[in-house]
Amino acid sequence: MKKLFFAVAFVLVFACVASAAESVNAYTTMEEPLAKALFDAFEEETGIKVEWVRLSGGEAIARLEAERANPQASIWVGGVGTQHIEAKLRGLSTPYRSRVAKSIPSRYRDPENYWTGLYVGPIAFCMNTERAKELGLEMPKSWADMIKPEYAKKVRVAHPSTSGTAYNMITTVIRINDGNEDAAFAYFKQLANSVEQFTRSGSAPGKSCALGEIPIAIGYLHDQIKLQREGAKIQIVIPEDGTGFETASMSILKGGPQPVNAKKLYDWVLGQKAMDIIARWYVIPLSDLATPTDTGFSLADMNLVNQDDQWDAANKERLLERWNKEISTAPEK
Repeated sequence: MKKLFFAVAFVLVFACVASAAESVNAYTTMEEPLAKALFDAFEEETGIKVEWVRLSGGEAIARLEAERANPQASIWVGGVGTQHIEAKLRGLSTPYRSRVAKSIPSRYRDPENYWTGLYVGPIAFCMNTERAKELGLEMPKSWADMIKPEYAKKVRVAHPSTSGTAYNMITTVIRINDGNEDAAFAYFKQLANSVEQFTRSGSAPGKSCALGEIPIAIGYLHDQIKLQREGAKIQIVIPEDGTGFETASMSILKGGPQPVNAKKLYDWVLGQKAMDIIARWYVIPLSDLATPTDTGFSLADMNLVNQDDQWDAANKERLLERWNKEISTAPEK
Protein backbone atom coordinates (compact mmCIF):
# COMPACT_ATOMS: atom_id res chain seq x y z
CA MET A 1 0.00 0.00 0.00
CA LYS A 2 2.84 2.35 0.90
CA LYS A 3 4.50 1.66 -2.47
CA LEU A 4 1.25 2.44 -4.23
CA PHE A 5 0.93 5.72 -2.31
CA PHE A 6 4.44 6.85 -3.29
CA ALA A 7 3.86 5.78 -6.90
CA VAL A 8 0.66 7.83 -7.10
CA ALA A 9 2.34 10.81 -5.40
CA PHE A 10 5.23 10.65 -7.87
CA VAL A 11 2.84 10.61 -10.83
CA LEU A 12 0.94 13.61 -9.45
CA VAL A 13 4.12 15.58 -8.85
CA PHE A 14 5.41 14.71 -12.32
CA ALA A 15 2.09 15.74 -13.86
CA CYS A 16 2.22 19.10 -12.06
CA VAL A 17 5.79 19.70 -13.22
CA ALA A 18 4.92 18.73 -16.79
CA SER A 19 1.90 21.02 -16.73
CA ALA A 20 3.99 23.91 -15.42
CA ALA A 21 6.57 23.23 -18.12
CA GLU A 22 3.91 23.79 -20.77
CA SER A 23 3.10 27.36 -19.76
CA VAL A 24 4.87 30.67 -19.34
CA ASN A 25 3.77 33.74 -17.41
CA ALA A 26 4.28 37.01 -19.28
CA TYR A 27 3.73 40.72 -18.83
CA THR A 28 3.11 42.68 -22.00
CA THR A 29 2.83 46.35 -22.85
CA MET A 30 1.50 45.65 -26.33
CA GLU A 31 -2.14 46.40 -27.07
CA GLU A 32 -4.34 43.49 -25.99
CA PRO A 33 -5.49 42.35 -29.47
CA LEU A 34 -1.88 42.23 -30.72
CA ALA A 35 -0.71 40.41 -27.60
CA LYS A 36 -3.51 37.87 -27.96
CA ALA A 37 -2.75 37.26 -31.65
CA LEU A 38 0.93 36.84 -30.88
CA PHE A 39 0.61 34.57 -27.86
CA ASP A 40 -2.18 32.46 -29.39
CA ALA A 41 0.03 31.79 -32.43
CA PHE A 42 2.93 30.79 -30.14
CA GLU A 43 0.69 28.37 -28.23
CA GLU A 44 -0.69 26.89 -31.47
CA GLU A 45 2.81 26.29 -32.81
CA THR A 46 4.54 25.10 -29.63
CA GLY A 47 1.80 23.84 -27.28
CA ILE A 48 3.10 26.22 -24.59
CA LYS A 49 0.32 28.39 -23.15
CA VAL A 50 1.13 32.03 -22.40
CA GLU A 51 -0.57 33.31 -19.24
CA TRP A 52 -0.29 37.04 -19.84
CA VAL A 53 -1.25 40.32 -18.21
CA ARG A 54 -1.35 43.62 -20.09
CA LEU A 55 0.22 46.56 -18.20
CA SER A 56 1.35 50.04 -19.12
CA GLY A 57 5.12 50.39 -19.04
CA GLY A 58 5.16 52.23 -15.72
CA GLU A 59 2.81 49.67 -14.19
CA ALA A 60 5.07 46.84 -15.40
CA ILE A 61 8.14 48.34 -13.72
CA ALA A 62 6.18 48.94 -10.51
CA ARG A 63 4.89 45.37 -10.44
CA LEU A 64 8.30 43.86 -11.16
CA GLU A 65 9.75 45.91 -8.31
CA ALA A 66 6.96 44.81 -5.96
CA GLU A 67 7.48 41.17 -6.94
CA ARG A 68 11.28 41.28 -6.75
CA ALA A 69 11.44 38.74 -3.90
CA ASN A 70 8.91 36.42 -5.53
CA PRO A 71 8.74 36.99 -9.32
CA GLN A 72 5.43 36.00 -10.90
CA ALA A 73 6.30 36.44 -14.59
CA SER A 74 9.20 35.12 -16.65
CA ILE A 75 9.21 37.49 -19.64
CA TRP A 76 8.17 41.05 -20.50
CA VAL A 77 7.17 41.57 -24.15
CA GLY A 78 6.76 45.07 -25.57
CA GLY A 79 7.08 48.40 -23.84
CA VAL A 80 9.29 51.42 -24.42
CA GLY A 81 12.99 50.53 -24.56
CA THR A 82 13.96 53.00 -21.83
CA GLN A 83 11.84 50.99 -19.40
CA HIS A 84 13.65 47.77 -20.32
CA ILE A 85 16.91 49.60 -19.67
CA GLU A 86 15.44 50.71 -16.34
CA ALA A 87 14.55 47.08 -15.54
CA LYS A 88 18.16 46.11 -16.28
CA LEU A 89 19.57 48.90 -14.09
CA ARG A 90 17.29 47.89 -11.21
CA GLY A 91 18.28 44.23 -11.47
CA LEU A 92 14.79 43.11 -12.54
CA SER A 93 15.82 41.38 -15.77
CA THR A 94 18.49 38.89 -16.74
CA PRO A 95 20.67 38.54 -19.87
CA TYR A 96 19.83 36.06 -22.60
CA ARG A 97 21.80 35.63 -25.82
CA SER A 98 19.12 34.58 -28.30
CA ARG A 99 20.24 32.78 -31.43
CA VAL A 100 17.58 34.73 -33.38
CA ALA A 101 18.56 38.20 -32.15
CA LYS A 102 21.02 38.70 -35.02
CA SER A 103 18.00 39.58 -37.20
CA ILE A 104 17.77 42.85 -35.19
CA PRO A 105 20.37 45.60 -35.90
CA SER A 106 22.93 45.78 -33.10
CA ARG A 107 22.07 49.41 -32.22
CA TYR A 108 18.64 48.16 -31.10
CA ARG A 109 20.01 45.39 -28.85
CA ASP A 110 21.53 45.65 -25.41
CA PRO A 111 25.29 44.94 -25.71
CA GLU A 112 25.04 42.72 -22.63
CA ASN A 113 21.94 40.90 -23.97
CA TYR A 114 19.48 42.15 -21.37
CA TRP A 115 16.91 43.31 -23.93
CA THR A 116 16.21 43.21 -27.65
CA GLY A 117 14.26 45.76 -29.69
CA LEU A 118 11.23 44.62 -31.66
CA TYR A 119 9.93 47.69 -33.50
CA VAL A 120 10.08 51.47 -33.66
CA GLY A 121 7.10 53.75 -33.06
CA PRO A 122 7.35 57.55 -33.53
CA ILE A 123 5.31 60.04 -31.49
CA ALA A 124 2.45 61.60 -33.47
CA PHE A 125 -0.57 63.86 -33.05
CA CYS A 126 -4.09 62.89 -34.06
CA MET A 127 -7.25 64.97 -34.36
CA ASN A 128 -10.89 63.92 -34.65
CA THR A 129 -11.94 65.67 -37.85
CA GLU A 130 -15.64 65.83 -36.94
CA ARG A 131 -15.01 67.38 -33.51
CA ALA A 132 -12.43 69.72 -35.02
CA LYS A 133 -14.99 70.93 -37.58
CA GLU A 134 -17.57 71.55 -34.84
CA LEU A 135 -15.03 73.53 -32.81
CA GLY A 136 -13.36 75.30 -35.74
CA LEU A 137 -9.94 73.83 -34.97
CA GLU A 138 -7.01 73.47 -37.34
CA MET A 139 -4.76 70.41 -37.12
CA PRO A 140 -1.73 71.18 -34.90
CA LYS A 141 1.42 70.40 -36.89
CA SER A 142 4.12 71.08 -34.33
CA TRP A 143 4.79 71.07 -30.61
CA ALA A 144 4.74 74.86 -30.85
CA ASP A 145 1.19 74.72 -32.25
CA MET A 146 -0.01 72.51 -29.41
CA ILE A 147 0.25 75.28 -26.81
CA LYS A 148 -1.80 77.86 -28.76
CA PRO A 149 -4.80 79.26 -26.83
CA GLU A 150 -7.36 77.66 -29.16
CA TYR A 151 -6.29 74.22 -27.97
CA ALA A 152 -6.94 74.93 -24.26
CA LYS A 153 -8.37 71.77 -22.63
CA LYS A 154 -8.72 70.12 -26.06
CA VAL A 155 -5.82 67.64 -25.75
CA ARG A 156 -5.25 64.30 -24.02
CA VAL A 157 -1.90 62.72 -23.35
CA ALA A 158 -0.69 60.06 -20.94
CA HIS A 159 1.05 60.80 -17.65
CA PRO A 160 4.80 60.08 -17.69
CA SER A 161 4.77 58.41 -14.27
CA THR A 162 2.69 55.52 -15.68
CA SER A 163 3.37 55.71 -19.42
CA GLY A 164 6.57 55.23 -21.38
CA THR A 165 4.89 57.08 -24.25
CA ALA A 166 4.55 60.22 -22.17
CA TYR A 167 8.07 59.98 -20.75
CA ASN A 168 9.27 59.72 -24.35
CA MET A 169 7.44 63.03 -24.91
CA ILE A 170 9.44 64.65 -22.10
CA THR A 171 12.81 63.61 -23.53
CA THR A 172 11.71 64.55 -27.06
CA VAL A 173 10.84 68.11 -26.06
CA ILE A 174 14.12 68.42 -24.13
CA ARG A 175 16.00 67.51 -27.33
CA ILE A 176 13.94 69.91 -29.43
CA ASN A 177 15.17 72.56 -26.99
CA ASP A 178 18.79 71.48 -27.54
CA GLY A 179 19.00 69.80 -24.15
CA ASN A 180 17.76 72.84 -22.21
CA GLU A 181 15.58 71.25 -19.54
CA ASP A 182 14.39 74.58 -18.13
CA ALA A 183 13.08 75.60 -21.56
CA ALA A 184 11.41 72.21 -21.97
CA PHE A 185 9.63 72.45 -18.61
CA ALA A 186 8.56 76.02 -19.35
CA TYR A 187 6.95 74.55 -22.46
CA PHE A 188 5.26 71.77 -20.46
CA LYS A 189 3.69 74.34 -18.13
CA GLN A 190 2.06 75.87 -21.20
CA LEU A 191 1.14 72.46 -22.61
CA ALA A 192 -0.66 71.64 -19.33
CA ASN A 193 -3.11 74.43 -20.20
CA SER A 194 -3.97 72.54 -23.39
CA VAL A 195 -4.35 69.16 -21.65
CA GLU A 196 -7.84 68.22 -20.52
CA GLN A 197 -6.70 64.93 -18.95
CA PHE A 198 -3.52 62.96 -18.28
CA THR A 199 -4.30 59.25 -18.73
CA ARG A 200 -2.55 56.20 -17.30
CA SER A 201 -1.92 54.44 -20.63
CA GLY A 202 -0.15 55.86 -23.66
CA SER A 203 -2.71 54.44 -26.09
CA ALA A 204 -5.78 55.72 -24.20
CA PRO A 205 -5.74 59.30 -25.56
CA GLY A 206 -5.86 58.12 -29.18
CA LYS A 207 -8.84 55.88 -28.42
CA SER A 208 -10.65 58.79 -26.79
CA CYS A 209 -9.89 60.95 -29.81
CA ALA A 210 -11.21 58.26 -32.18
CA LEU A 211 -14.48 58.18 -30.22
CA GLY A 212 -14.78 61.96 -30.30
CA GLU A 213 -14.42 62.31 -26.52
CA ILE A 214 -11.56 64.76 -27.07
CA PRO A 215 -10.54 66.59 -30.28
CA ILE A 216 -6.75 66.00 -30.09
CA ALA A 217 -4.43 63.34 -28.70
CA ILE A 218 -0.70 62.71 -28.45
CA GLY A 219 0.53 59.13 -28.74
CA TYR A 220 2.37 56.66 -30.92
CA LEU A 221 1.86 56.62 -34.67
CA HIS A 222 1.01 52.92 -35.00
CA ASP A 223 -1.81 53.12 -32.43
CA GLN A 224 -3.33 56.03 -34.32
CA ILE A 225 -2.97 54.41 -37.76
CA LYS A 226 -4.75 51.31 -36.48
CA LEU A 227 -7.67 53.41 -35.25
CA GLN A 228 -7.81 55.23 -38.59
CA ARG A 229 -7.75 51.98 -40.58
CA GLU A 230 -10.58 50.68 -38.41
CA GLY A 231 -12.74 53.61 -39.48
CA ALA A 232 -12.01 56.35 -36.97
CA LYS A 233 -12.32 59.80 -38.54
CA ILE A 234 -8.97 61.11 -37.43
CA GLN A 235 -6.15 63.01 -39.09
CA ILE A 236 -2.57 62.12 -38.15
CA VAL A 237 0.50 64.35 -38.20
CA ILE A 238 4.14 63.86 -37.23
CA PRO A 239 5.28 67.06 -35.43
CA GLU A 240 7.35 69.14 -37.83
CA ASP A 241 9.66 70.55 -35.16
CA GLY A 242 10.85 67.07 -34.19
CA THR A 243 9.65 63.76 -32.85
CA GLY A 244 11.03 61.01 -30.68
CA PHE A 245 10.23 57.34 -30.87
CA GLU A 246 9.94 54.22 -28.79
CA THR A 247 12.04 51.16 -29.40
CA ALA A 248 9.56 48.55 -28.17
CA SER A 249 11.64 45.80 -26.57
CA MET A 250 11.60 42.47 -24.78
CA SER A 251 13.37 41.13 -21.67
CA ILE A 252 13.71 37.88 -19.73
CA LEU A 253 12.77 38.58 -16.09
CA LYS A 254 15.15 37.70 -13.28
CA GLY A 255 14.06 34.74 -11.19
CA GLY A 256 10.95 34.07 -13.26
CA PRO A 257 9.17 30.74 -12.63
CA GLN A 258 9.48 29.37 -16.19
CA PRO A 259 12.92 30.42 -17.53
CA VAL A 260 13.16 27.72 -20.22
CA ASN A 261 9.76 28.45 -21.75
CA ALA A 262 10.43 32.18 -21.46
CA LYS A 263 13.51 31.73 -23.64
CA LYS A 264 11.48 29.68 -26.13
CA LEU A 265 8.93 32.51 -26.36
CA TYR A 266 11.73 35.09 -26.66
CA ASP A 267 13.26 33.23 -29.61
CA TRP A 268 9.87 32.72 -31.24
CA VAL A 269 8.92 36.41 -30.99
CA LEU A 270 12.10 37.28 -32.89
CA GLY A 271 11.25 34.82 -35.67
CA GLN A 272 9.54 35.58 -38.97
CA LYS A 273 6.03 34.39 -38.09
CA ALA A 274 5.84 36.56 -34.99
CA MET A 275 7.50 39.53 -36.68
CA ASP A 276 4.95 39.40 -39.50
CA ILE A 277 2.15 39.46 -36.92
CA ILE A 278 3.76 42.46 -35.23
CA ALA A 279 4.30 44.26 -38.55
CA ARG A 280 0.59 44.04 -39.32
CA TRP A 281 0.08 46.33 -36.32
CA TYR A 282 1.37 49.29 -38.41
CA VAL A 283 4.65 49.55 -36.51
CA ILE A 284 8.08 49.80 -38.11
CA PRO A 285 9.62 46.36 -37.42
CA LEU A 286 13.35 46.15 -36.71
CA SER A 287 13.84 42.55 -37.83
CA ASP A 288 15.11 41.88 -41.34
CA LEU A 289 12.79 38.85 -41.29
CA ALA A 290 9.62 40.94 -41.10
CA THR A 291 7.33 41.87 -43.98
CA PRO A 292 6.60 45.59 -43.36
CA THR A 293 3.08 46.96 -43.70
CA ASP A 294 2.63 50.10 -45.80
CA THR A 295 1.45 52.86 -43.44
CA GLY A 296 1.94 55.89 -45.66
CA PHE A 297 4.61 57.17 -43.26
CA SER A 298 8.38 56.80 -43.53
CA LEU A 299 11.11 57.43 -40.94
CA ALA A 300 13.13 59.04 -43.73
CA ASP A 301 10.52 61.80 -44.02
CA MET A 302 10.37 62.54 -40.29
CA ASN A 303 12.33 65.11 -38.32
CA LEU A 304 13.64 62.65 -35.71
CA VAL A 305 15.40 63.90 -32.60
CA ASN A 306 18.80 62.50 -31.69
CA GLN A 307 17.45 59.99 -29.21
CA ASP A 308 19.60 58.42 -26.50
CA ASP A 309 17.68 55.71 -24.62
CA GLN A 310 20.54 55.11 -22.17
CA TRP A 311 20.45 58.78 -21.07
CA ASP A 312 16.67 58.70 -20.92
CA ALA A 313 16.69 55.68 -18.60
CA ALA A 314 19.45 57.06 -16.36
CA ASN A 315 17.66 60.41 -15.91
CA LYS A 316 14.08 59.17 -15.64
CA GLU A 317 13.67 59.35 -11.87
CA ARG A 318 15.00 62.90 -11.76
CA LEU A 319 12.86 64.12 -14.66
CA LEU A 320 9.69 62.50 -13.33
CA GLU A 321 10.28 64.07 -9.93
CA ARG A 322 10.51 67.45 -11.63
CA TRP A 323 7.38 66.74 -13.71
CA ASN A 324 5.38 65.77 -10.61
CA LYS A 325 6.57 68.86 -8.77
CA GLU A 326 6.03 71.38 -11.59
CA ILE A 327 3.40 69.98 -13.97
CA SER A 328 1.08 67.24 -12.74
CA THR A 329 1.23 64.89 -9.76
CA ALA A 330 -1.00 62.01 -10.90
CA PRO A 331 -2.77 60.56 -13.94
CA GLU A 332 -6.53 60.15 -14.18
CA LYS A 333 -7.92 56.83 -12.98
